[in-house]
Order: sequence, then C-alpha cells, then structure tokens
Amino acid sequence: MSDAILPPVPPQAPRLGNRFWPWLMRGLLRLSGWRLLGELPDVPKLIIIGAPHSSYWDGVWGLMMKIALGLDIKIMIKREVLDSPLGLILKPIGMIGINRKAALNVVGQMVRRFADHPRMWLGITPEGTRKHVQHWKSGFLRIAREADVPILPVFLDYPTKTFTLGTPLHATDDPDADMARIRALFSGYRGKHRNTE
Repeated sequence: MSDAILPPVPPQAPRLGNRFWPWLMRGLLRLSGWRLLGELPDVPKLIIIGAPHSSYWDGVWGLMMKIALGLDIKIMIKREVLDSPLGLILKPIGMIGINRKAALNVVGQMVRRFADHPRMWLGITPEGTRKHVQHWKSGFLRIAREADVPILPVFLDYPTKTFTLGTPLHATDDPDADMARIRALFSGYRGKHRNTE
C-alpha cells in the first residue's frame, strides 16, 4: 500500500496478517512527523541494519514503521523475554527468541532460520548498544555472507525525522573492507544523541 509517509511494500516482502495495527501506526506516524524515505527491495530474504542507534526511541519509531508497513521484520531478543508474559505481545510483531548461552552460535541460529524460511527479513542494530562504539559488531556480515542474503542499510536522522533506505549490498570475503564500506555510508546522519562517527 502506498502512503505519503511510507514507501510501497513490494510483493516478495514478508507480511504481517493484521490490518488494524498498520492503520493505527500510520496515523501515529503522521502525527509524529516521522517518515520512511526510499524504496524497499523486492526480495524474499534481507538483513536490515539501522544506525545510529543512540536511544530507546530508535526502536519505538522503527517498530512503528515496520508495523505501519505491515512488514514481518524479525528482531532478535533474548528467549527468556519471549517466555515471559511479554511474549504474548512481542511474538505477533516479529520478535524471535535467541538462546545466548555460550555453547550456542547466534549467527548459526540465524543462518539456519534463513535456510528454513522461504521469506524472512531480519532487523539488526550493528552498533549493538546505544552508546558510542569504535567498532561495530560483525554478526550481521557473517549472517549475510553465510546465508547469502543482501544487506539493506537504513539511516536514522533525528533532525529531519527520517529513516532513509539505502541501496542493498552483498557481503564479500573481506569483512574488514565490507565493514569500512558500510559504516562510511552512515556518515552525516544524526541520531537522537549522537552520530556514528
């Protein structure tokens, strides 16, 4: 569905089934002034990385946008949270439980999940924290490379109240070069409390 504050959703994108919540979230986004700019790729499998991540509000706005679009974008969360009463709310909106015990490999869990599902979009914050970090976590690159899934950068910018969709790219066999190339794309965008530099 096309919307002035949101781009059209392509046919191959995984969808949520409910119509009420997207309608409500679109209304709230209009009131807030936040917009999603750019074009969503028409692919069945995708890793979405968003930055700069400097506030809990990033997740609030991002979650509202994904629900407003009616997209089933999976977000990793500790399995214990989904096993609590909160799971009744979080599971239907795309949260997936991850077992973070040392013996288990989160990258491997996600690669298997991509292999087991014909359609899956996964959202990740590569900084891994709201604090400024010198080095981003490389898990998203490892998942993308091993699952052969494209990466879509999404740039948060609080001064303009926008999330901007970048151009999908693919991981190579040189993760250091990939990381430098991807991180450079986020230059100039400003989070609520900082940028990525």
